[in-house]
Amino acid sequence: MKSRIIFIFASILVLWAILLGRAFSLQIVPDDRLQALEARQFSKKITLNSRRGAIVDRNGRELAISTTSYSLYADPKIINNKRNVARQLGKILNQDSREIFEKIKSSERRFVWIERQLTHEVAEQVKSLDVRGLGTVEEFRRIYPNESLLAPTLGFVGKEGKGLEGLELAMNEQLEGNKKKITVKRDARGRPLVADGLMFAENPDGAEIKLTIDAELQHMLENELMHAVEEFDAERAYGVILDAKTSAVLSLATLPSFDANRAASLPLEVRRNRSVTDTFEPGSTIKTFVVATALREKLLAPNSRYNTENGVMRVGDRFIREAEAKHRWSSLTTSEILAYSSNIGTTKIAFDLGPQLLRQGLLDFGFGAKSGLELPGEAKGRLQALPWRQHLMANISFGHGMTANSIQMANAYTVIANGGVLHQPYIIQSVRDPETGIVTEMEPQVIRQVLPAEDAAQMRLMLTGSTAPGGTGVNAKVDGFLVGGKTGTAQKVNPTGKGYLPGAYISSFAGFIPANDPKFVIYIAVDHPKQNAFYGSQVAAPVFSRVASYAVRQAGLAPVFLSEKNLPSQDIKKEFQDGQRVIASSPKQKKINPKRIPKEALVKPLEGPVRTSAELARLKTQTVETVPDLQGLSLREVLRRVNGTDLQIQFRGAGLVAETDPAPGSGVPESRTIQVLLK
Repeated sequence: MKSRIIFIFASILVLWAILLGRAFSLQIVPDDRLQALEARQFSKKITLNSRRGAIVDRNGRELAISTTSYSLYADPKIINNKRNVARQLGKILNQDSREIFEKIKSSERRFVWIERQLTHEVAEQVKSLDVRGLGTVEEFRRIYPNESLLAPTLGFVGKEGKGLEGLELAMNEQLEGNKKKITVKRDARGRPLVADGLMFAENPDGAEIKLTIDAELQHMLENELMHAVEEFDAERAYGVILDAKTSAVLSLATLPSFDANRAASLPLEVRRNRSVTDTFEPGSTIKTFVVATALREKLLAPNSRYNTENGVMRVGDRFIREAEAKHRWSSLTTSEILAYSSNIGTTKIAFDLGPQLLRQGLLDFGFGAKSGLELPGEAKGRLQALPWRQHLMANISFGHGMTANSIQMANAYTVIANGGVLHQPYIIQSVRDPETGIVTEMEPQVIRQVLPAEDAAQMRLMLTGSTAPGGTGVNAKVDGFLVGGKTGTAQKVNPTGKGYLPGAYISSFAGFIPANDPKFVIYIAVDHPKQNAFYGSQVAAPVFSRVASYAVRQAGLAPVFLSEKNLPSQDIKKEFQDGQRVIASSPKQKKINPKRIPKEALVKPLEGPVRTSAELARLKTQTVETVPDLQGLSLREVLRRVNGTDLQIQFRGAGLVAETDPAPGSGVPESRTIQVLLK
């Protein structure tokens, strides 16, 4: 009996020990399975966005900011009279009550978002319903205070806080910062435990992005493009303004634009950043690069003269004509070919180059490849692979048979403006870390040297002829400043089939200001002007003039009185006028079947001395061993003195030569460069 009592007592002790051990295990020892079960039953994790970093222009003006908003959620399991609640919310949120009911009708769901980013007033209306199972959480809403300004470039943010287009998409990782997960506690019945139906979350902000954009310049550009669209009843217009020295994007516009605050409700066709995503045949603005490539290859000089066939030239079984029937020039110099925009003259230069050199030249200027701008969806344009038939080569020489976007066109002109260097265009100036405050500055990126500086200077001088009286771009001139550039009028490709749209053109002007020391490169294109005019000289050039005039005055550039002291390129011009006529004689052109081209279509020699590119090069290679005495000479006289030698002269100041480095009589340095101080 006693042993039985002891056994029972021991058994009870063992059971108690097992119970205590289990209780200890449940209460004290961590158990992943039980913790997961507790999390599912008594809490709900919600991912909330941090305050998105601001986007500002180069002067700190806000372009995109984030403000406080409220997001409405529900616990469908504990909501009573769901249809009535859905009707009440539908009226407040201006939504279909049936869609809201679909979200809350299932009692199996414990959390669902009803609507994100509500205003404080709407959140208060929801709160006044006093519905058990509804709550709000404080989040951030993206605001674009300038509405349509720069909208296609900025892009927009979706309700989930993700950048969906433009810079918001490209820089999303930096702008959104670190997301925060918060836990919504529930009671034993699964009800969310929130104070007054409101949850808060303190998240670190996203980075601040400073752009190279100038908001005031952007506003001016957009206004002028919109006026052009209205005046000429055009489909749209594009504009790009780049820093001539670095290719920093100062303005980038596609008009008509849209309100970025309403972007999510608009179709993709309206939101596209067409200056980046759309390509088109550039027309005569491409002639600049055909001439520049031939100049680089020493196949011509600014005064090289070409027989321009009185306006009609046969190539194979087709004819190349000038843009207007009245353009019946018998011959033109290279400078005149650019100034008057001769299709035949440019075709002959292209034939001198041949397809390999011509295609490589266009590739060197950045065509046929993406520019590298930090925006999504950039098109690279089309530059066909070789071989090129002669008719295609002729078409490409005046901007047909190839495509480019606005950024590529503007950036190619910076090569002429800055001394021959192709940069990667960029729109991000700096990124500021919100926690450390460290600012990371973006530096200009050099891609390659395309032209020698001397060739770029000659191209700048030649392109001023376009805006001089008689040139096609005279309407682009700006009082008090020298402007260089080129007009373009291209037929518009039929997007639904082969060929071109009848009566449809893209009118453009590309140029730089001031031409003697370029600060801005500006490209304007007006797509399909339907009334008043359609030539680039009539449509785009006046827009360039007004935008360029504003840009130089906003930058504080003083009007320039052009003289020998501030326009040394005039000495280059005088040298060509006094010097030699040069005819580019191309062996490639001789390969054209003479039976298929009339005799009068061939290049005819002109009177006067004729010098080949090799002879011209030899004239420039006379070696000088000691520094000449240049004291008291003017800039023009210095250039005449060193003309025909291998010396390189760098000027500082204005007036007459005060001193040189090295001094007169000294040995010429290895670099062959002499510094000349003018006073």
